[in-house]
Amino acid sequence: MAGSGSPISKGDLVQSFERGLAVIRAFDGRGPELTLTEVAELAGVTRAAARRFLLTLAEIGYVHTDGKRFRLRPRVLELGNAYLSSQGLAEVATPHMEQLVAEVDDSAALCVLEEDDILYVALVRTAARRIMALNVTIGSRIPAHPSSMGRVLLAHQPDDWRAAYLARAELQPFTPRTVEDPAKLGAILDRTLADGYSIVDQELDLGLRSIAVPLHEPDGTVSASLNVSMHSSRRSVDEMRDQLLEPLTRTASAIEADLAAITRRRRSFSISGDDD
Repeated sequence: MAGSGSPISKGDLVQSFERGLAVIRAFDGRGPELTLTEVAELAGVTRAAARRFLLTLAEIGYVHTDGKRFRLRPRVLELGNAYLSSQGLAEVATPHMEQLVAEVDDSAALCVLEEDDILYVALVRTAARRIMALNVTIGSRIPAHPSSMGRVLLAHQPDDWRAAYLARAELQPFTPRTVEDPAKLGAILDRTLADGYSIVDQELDLGLRSIAVPLHEPDGTVSASLNVSMHSSRRSVDEMRDQLLEPLTRTASAIEADLAAITRRRRSFSISGDDD
């Protein structure tokens, strides 16, 4: 075994990597938030080792901590599906999204906000209908500002965060229709917050229209956004609002209800476990 100041062997690197992955996988079973002791027990490592791995993961943006409890951040999707397993978001949402797509005959997607981008965590497409030139898959990231899901998520951020975002963001034009003025985008976000949904007409991709609504946590915070997208020849903007907003909102509510039920079961399990 390599000692202090000694070259690190290949075997040591592989073993360390394996323990790091075990720390990430620890979030699969007990819920989205764990203490240091829980992580160490579930990963089969010492508390000292678990602390080093967790602080490293926090430093590079894969873990969030309040100093006592730890949870995975969406960025960990870049490494695999551990985030989805810990949150249950894609697993819960996908069956509802499949029903939505069958009902409206257009594609649906689910995203979370990661820094200034949206991160795709679930996708259900209509058969053999390609609507975007962009090759979007689960785990893809795109800037939030020209997308309906991104605008929903941006609109629900705290006021100070939104102001900082509008001051720093480079509003890249994806099409001639893309809003590039921060003040105009700010007004759009205010309207999105008031309306409870966002419609984007060919700002991300020419020919692409989409409508998105928020997904709420039990405490009312918005954790994700759900949309339906289609080619502009399928529906006008008014038709999208009239025909899709109700089923989209209904689907979001069903996903929220399932996620809330899972949270209640996890809390009940945790309380029962504490009594043992």
